[in-house]
Amino acid sequence: MKYTVNKLNEAAMEAARARWDAVAKPLHSLGRLEDMIVRVAGIQETAEVRLAPRCALVFCADHGVVGEGVTQSGQEVTALVARSIAEGSGNVNLMARAAQADVFAVDMGMAADVDHPALIRRRIGRGTRDLAQGPAMTREEAIRALQTGVDLAGDMVSRGYRLIATGEMGIGNTTACAAMCCALLGLSPEEAVGRGAGLSDAGLARKREAVRRALAVNRPDPADPLDALAKLGGFEIAGMAGAFLGGMSHRAPVVIDGAISAAAALVAARLCPEARDFMLPSHLSREQAAKAFMEAMRLEPVIRADMALGEGTGAIALMPMLDMALAVYGGPHTFDRLGMAAYSPQGGAT
Repeated sequence: MKYTVNKLNEAAMEAARARWDAVAKPLHSLGRLEDMIVRVAGIQETAEVRLAPRCALVFCADHGVVGEGVTQSGQEVTALVARSIAEGSGNVNLMARAAQADVFAVDMGMAADVDHPALIRRRIGRGTRDLAQGPAMTREEAIRALQTGVDLAGDMVSRGYRLIATGEMGIGNTTACAAMCCALLGLSPEEAVGRGAGLSDAGLARKREAVRRALAVNRPDPADPLDALAKLGGFEIAGMAGAFLGGMSHRAPVVIDGAISAAAALVAARLCPEARDFMLPSHLSREQAAKAFMEAMRLEPVIRADMALGEGTGAIALMPMLDMALAVYGGPHTFDRLGMAAYSPQGGAT
């Protein structure tokens, strides 16, 4: 697998912090939004931060574990939603138009063929195998999917995009996500498995049992993120993990969406710790595994809206907030312009 390990530019970050401190407002009063702009400065190696143009990569794939009765709908829904995203009418497309972002649907491994000229075809296989019966992917397939994500992020940067959101579509992928959470973070199926798109109690029990069997059958190595990804993940999860590595390689911030995107982010961060610095967390999904993934990476989402739609919608929702922060960061409302002394840090309790 080929990617470049980069680090944040500390001088650019220091310049960005100084610019924030010159804005006429209480110090750090925009909180984590300020921190994100500073991080982007370090990624872009300049305090002249730019967040446009931007895009979302929505990775689409199917999962053999659907055969275990762990979902409310069948695999045909993956193709239907992927087509709607490719044609521009999906939920993420509607939100992205409001956020002035372009959206690209990527076939990483759907079971059905989707014939649409806007669909990016990078299919590794026609869905993964049933993770409850054996490995979902071979190690070689997982590496191919990872490299595809790295390369797609590079393609987006070469087209001029400065900010990339990750998204996914794949019926059954919350089961894969939960299994990866158990394997990589040591959680039990009861702690990691949620209801996904709205399972009944009986469906939730089947889903937890499928994860339990997947862990027993595959025995993933918690010290080897690629092993856990191949045995329990999906083509779209691997593609997103590659996109995070590609963002680091090409010095572009990549936005984490919900739990499934966060699973991919953790794989990337475990493969290359420096990749974490090039990630921006968006929202805290209501999927049970989401909080565990974020805590493991020491990342704090800024949106808490009980979202669990997927498709990159939470990542897109972060973009207008960053735009507003950037408007203040680059605006004229400074202490110098107002003719007043700047605030300075005050020590001690009040």
